[in-house]
Amino acid sequence: MLVFTDLEQVPGGFGPSVVTIGNFDGVHRGHQAVLERLVRLARADGRQAVALTFDPHPAVVHRPDSAPDLLTGLTDRLDLLARTGLDAVLVAPYTLELAAQTPEEFVTRYLVDGLGARSVVVGHDVRFGKGNVGTLATMVELGREHGFEVVAIDDVGDCLPAADGAGQRWSSSAARALLAEGDVAQAAEILGRPHRVRGTVVHGDARGRELGFPTANLGGIEGMVPADGVYAGRLLRPGLAQAEPGHPDADLPAAISIGTNPTFDGVERRVEAYVLDRTDLDLYGEPVVLELVERLRPTLRFDGIDPLVAQMRTDVDRARAILG
Repeated sequence: MLVFTDLEQVPGGFGPSVVTIGNFDGVHRGHQAVLERLVRLARADGRQAVALTFDPHPAVVHRPDSAPDLLTGLTDRLDLLARTGLDAVLVAPYTLELAAQTPEEFVTRYLVDGLGARSVVVGHDVRFGKGNVGTLATMVELGREHGFEVVAIDDVGDCLPAADGAGQRWSSSAARALLAEGDVAQAAEILGRPHRVRGTVVHGDARGRELGFPTANLGGIEGMVPADGVYAGRLLRPGLAQAEPGHPDADLPAAISIGTNPTFDGVERRVEAYVLDRTDLDLYGEPVVLELVERLRPTLRFDGIDPLVAQMRTDVDRARAILG
């Protein structure tokens, strides 16, 4: 999949293409269904399948104090988009200047002149252009003027039953709400995969090693960190997987702790992973991905080291059973 991080990187004469627009935070099952349909349309007509997305998220620019936690960083968003079969992604830098464009300016610059759109796939609730004044009707009218068709799609599927029994949309906000509660298993039903966070292994207090459970502490974390607690999950080493495909140490079962270590009066929230039954790994400085499969328990304060270690052994046993 080609990745353009600025409109200027798109080669002249690119296209013809089938384009969709969105933030695609989490690239959840609803996104996946839309993108897979877009790819089928493009293949049927011999066109490029392209997604136009934005970085940073528009909410970070317009309301930084209340912007939502993002499910995925850009690295994982692009990786997940590539899995849908797209030919290219344009990551447009989101700025106030971009937001100030009229609907016609935006469509002309990005979709028509930039990406050579012949079809544009959007939801019925699409909004674009300055003040979000552009609607589906606007897009259809601009399509007539500039020679592209508009394919409007309905919401795809649902996720968990809603209180009224009607079901909810697969949505990024629904996944965020579940992760905020620590319900990574239900969030995976929306995402279509375990939720993941990404970071680089940094030095911690080495307390886990002293207790017999050496942990990899993450710094520079990308992706929404779920509620405090202990989780069963996996530690993935993308660099090793790329260098040595199929290497057994590239995908490792782990017990993952999120929290402040209240037993030791900690104040800094940390994300750390103990690779089950391994004390020989040296991961310092290595970029890793943590996949969270199931929450085992909330974070607790223990009355001393012995009950803490006993609980950690129980956590590891449960994680081992869950992860097989």
